[in-house]
Amino acid sequence: MDIIKKYFPALTDTQIALFTQLEKVYQEWNSKINVISRKDIELLYERHVLHSLGIAKIIQFKSMTKIMDLGTGGGFPAIPLAIMFPSTEFVPVDSIGKKIRVVQEVVQALGLKNIRPTQARAEEIPDNDFDFVVSRAVAPLETLVYWTKNKLSTNHFHDLENGLLCLKGGELAEELAEVKKKKIEVYNLSDYFEEEYFTTKKMVYVQM
Repeated sequence: MDIIKKYFPALTDTQIALFTQLEKVYQEWNSKINVISRKDIELLYERHVLHSLGIAKIIQFKSMTKIMDLGTGGGFPAIPLAIMFPSTEFVPVDSIGKKIRVVQEVVQALGLKNIRPTQARAEEIPDNDFDFVVSRAVAPLETLVYWTKNKLSTNHFHDLENGLLCLKGGELAEELAEVKKKKIEVYNLSDYFEEEYFTTKKMVYVQM
């Protein structure tokens, strides 16, 4: 938990309490339904929570923003972002029922009111309904653009216009080159976090 307070020193007492609870809740549910590797569960705060919060270093979501987390898996980045931005609505989406069940149980245990886990495929989600779509190592960028091309509202009210916010790792030149006619910005998370894990981690913004 100290690593979260290190990079986000302005957290409220409520946010600190919620982030602190995360470890116990995830350990309990991950032992029943494995959604995080054993190695990573021991490094939950660095490799999952802080990684998810890399988005919060680049954009501050305003009140009433609505965000879809596509392919949420165990709830990342949606759950850490929902704690960070309590007046923003998050819809974590995954087609795999057992993963959404873990997300539902974590959300219920934490008492989060701004997050609505949904078992569905991307094409089943209503169009024109979101300000941003976030994702974490789900699919190639070109595929994410295709899946979400009709999902975003045209009502922009952030410095970054509505689009994709994708947490990625490794060499991305080829993947970026495949996305045509889109404004793309790449942010190195190593500019914000000094831990070795973030050396190759990036957030990619695609304006939609």
